[in-house]
Amino acid sequence: MSTPLSLQGAGLGLRRGLLPELLTMAPGAVDFLECAPDNWIGVGGTYGEGLAHLAERYPLACHGLSLSLGGPAPLDHAFLRQIRDFLERYHVPLFSEHLSYCADDGHLYDLIPMPFTDEAVRHTAARIKEVQDALGRRIAVENISYYAAPYQAMSEIDFLRAVLDEADCDLLLDINNVIVNACNHRYDAADFLARVPAERVACLHVAGHYDEAPDLKIDTHGASVKADVWSLLARAYQHLGSVPTLLERDFNLPPLPELLTEVDYIRELQIAAQVPEVRHG
Repeated sequence: MSTPLSLQGAGLGLRRGLLPELLTMAPGAVDFLECAPDNWIGVGGTYGEGLAHLAERYPLACHGLSLSLGGPAPLDHAFLRQIRDFLERYHVPLFSEHLSYCADDGHLYDLIPMPFTDEAVRHTAARIKEVQDALGRRIAVENISYYAAPYQAMSEIDFLRAVLDEADCDLLLDINNVIVNACNHRYDAADFLARVPAERVACLHVAGHYDEAPDLKIDTHGASVKADVWSLLARAYQHLGSVPTLLERDFNLPPLPELLTEVDYIRELQIAAQVPEVRHG
């Protein structure tokens, strides 16, 4: 049922605004690309040709936006068939979705946090299993950033671990979201990371955020990665190993060389985590 993961190193999000530059970047500039199939299924013309060329040159991961894994409405199996065809067409090694819901009698155009309850664990895990059956593969779910906290009978990390166990799925760990939530909801990011089950982690994300106030961070994906995210990423490699890691940037796109500088820094941190510590004395 599962597809062996072949991602490694440091990747970059495939955005249409970057397509011309991505098509001309030097070989090896990134190790993989990631796209949202929701935005590319059925796309032809110049964009479709560009995607096909890039998929021939780089492993392509897929990160879904609209399955609404935690939502109340039935899963869209027609759309799942389209996703499965897309994944098979481009030999995608990893498909992930958000641990949230985003639809209720229509799309809400936002990622709504789940209540951290046993009932929500069972409901969401059953839907993840349904998706895995429909796609014929394991998927990874991503921890989201959130601002309003629904009813919490357990902590965020306990909820996350329970869903992973109940659904028997993998985790896409977003390091930026851990930093954002730790600030906004007053928990320790390092403690959260220490309780992440390493054997479940298939990929990491890093992105930029905005510091609205000392006690409020906004997840924007529209700026460079901040120092506290880099620091937690380095710690994550110590805990998890050099997991493949993606740089996300959704708007305020700078010239590609600026993004590749951040991709290179991810690689530096991965290499540093593999070097044995030298002890003196």
